[in-house]
Amino acid sequence: MGAPSITSQELNFLVFRYLQESGFTHAAFTLGYEAGINRSNIDGNLIPPGALVTFVQKGLQYIELEANLESNDAAVDSDFSFLQPLDLITKDVPELQQIIKERKEQLQMAKGNDLDSQRGSEKEREKQDKDRDKEMQKEKMDKDCEREKEKDRHHEENKDMAKNREDKTKSKPDENDVRGGSEAMDCTPVSFEIPSSEVTILEGHSSEVFACAWSPAGSLLASGSGDSTARIWTIPDGPCGPNSQITAQSVQVLKHFRGRTNEKSKDVTTLDWNGEGTLLATGSYDGQARVWTKDGELKNTLIKHKGPIFSLKWNKKGDCLLSGSVDKTAIVWDTKTWECKQQFEFHSAPTLDVDWRNNNSFATCSTDSMIYICKIGENRPIKAFSGHQGEVNAIKWDPTGSLLASCSDDGTAKIWSMKQDKCLHDLKEHIKEIYTIRWSPTGQGTNNPNRQLVLASASFDSTIKLWDVERGSLLYSLNGHRQPVYSVAFSPNAEYLASGSLDQCVHIWSMKEGKIVKTYTGGGGIFEVCWNKEGDKLAACFSNSTVCVMDFRM
Repeated sequence: MGAPSITSQELNFLVFRYLQESGFTHAAFTLGYEAGINRSNIDGNLIPPGALVTFVQKGLQYIELEANLESNDAAVDSDFSFLQPLDLITKDVPELQQIIKERKEQLQMAKGNDLDSQRGSEKEREKQDKDRDKEMQKEKMDKDCEREKEKDRHHEENKDMAKNREDKTKSKPDENDVRGGSEAMDCTPVSFEIPSSEVTILEGHSSEVFACAWSPAGSLLASGSGDSTARIWTIPDGPCGPNSQITAQSVQVLKHFRGRTNEKSKDVTTLDWNGEGTLLATGSYDGQARVWTKDGELKNTLIKHKGPIFSLKWNKKGDCLLSGSVDKTAIVWDTKTWECKQQFEFHSAPTLDVDWRNNNSFATCSTDSMIYICKIGENRPIKAFSGHQGEVNAIKWDPTGSLLASCSDDGTAKIWSMKQDKCLHDLKEHIKEIYTIRWSPTGQGTNNPNRQLVLASASFDSTIKLWDVERGSLLYSLNGHRQPVYSVAFSPNAEYLASGSLDQCVHIWSMKEGKIVKTYTGGGGIFEVCWNKEGDKLAACFSNSTVCVMDFRM
């Protein structure tokens, strides 16, 4: 006997009756049934196995669609997940609509709670961000305060050293006396006080002015400050005084920061003009060297050092710029390409000073007590000088480049020759740290070839000493200051020496007579003094944010 057969119409009817008896009374199933009947009438075949299921699915989807249609809203919610299959089978459309309404309200409430939770989380994140910003601001303020405290401690230490000077001196010198051998000459600087009416005070910096330098080609004066700026001042011809025409157009402000406010990490620590006076190089605490035109435009920023730059020097030819940094290195920059020509990594501690011997070789000194003579193209020093027992603060070549002078925290100055390893002269008359040294513009290779070559040294013991370089002996001890002397400078004709001290006084000494001939008292400690190329104007920069320019004529 063969397998029983059933037509598609009979099968559709059986399914339809089963659904009706099970409570499926919705018109969707009638539509599905009728569609099946119509289809079976078309093809005359049995309903394929998935066809009836498809009809049932279509009916369920129709119910869902109808239940989700609100009478007052034509929009259709595409999410039919509010209804379960059992609901679709056992409930009519109004009941299903009520279920959907209730579950939508529940969903809205849940979303509201989630939104509140999200807002709460956002508020918490905002609070955390604000707390973090406050913490970062506090850390920055703490760092700034610590930096200021460090500066204050440094100045206090200098003051203490000056105050206790008498306890450590072998014999207390009379004020303003000048000792040469066993002779002493009295000086009375009060009689030669330069009045404020003959001084031009340049205002604009907002922090200590650490460096100043006249352009070799004109009446431009550059200054560098702890306010993260350098300035180029145009000093008018004629006598100095409070009425001197220094206008806003007379000064170019060289900003070492991009924002509206200054950044302490960009303090200008050193500066130097090239030989033509067309370019000014500045070194900053941020480890970058910057090159500016004389009109104040930034030409290049030289980035390679990883620590503050304390010294910058152009060579005489002007094709190389030399920088020394706390990162222990010195770099020679090619001024044609403004790229690093060579980096010298010989020191084991911060490099404090650099100075060219000629266009291709130079000297460096460091807190490691060593002095190295380097040459472009050489991977090792061509000479190494050891002998200092403390940090070497400054080095200077004599006008011929044959003798190198150095000064140190060990209280000595030394003169070195390239012909020998040990120092030529060991100058030991100072009783405290020697901060800086200068050669007189005399002897071979200068405009004063027939005059004796002299070395000046300035110390925290408040004295300046002049040395006979040939003999290595003391010529004069200039004792007019009452606190550490930070700067000395010879006039271009070598007849006078200017000095600046933390005692706020600028003294001008006669080299011929060994005594003070002019003095000026400012409003703060003096970090540097410098002469213009004619030798008729002297500039000094002060800790009270000012730069002063005074005439000098004898």
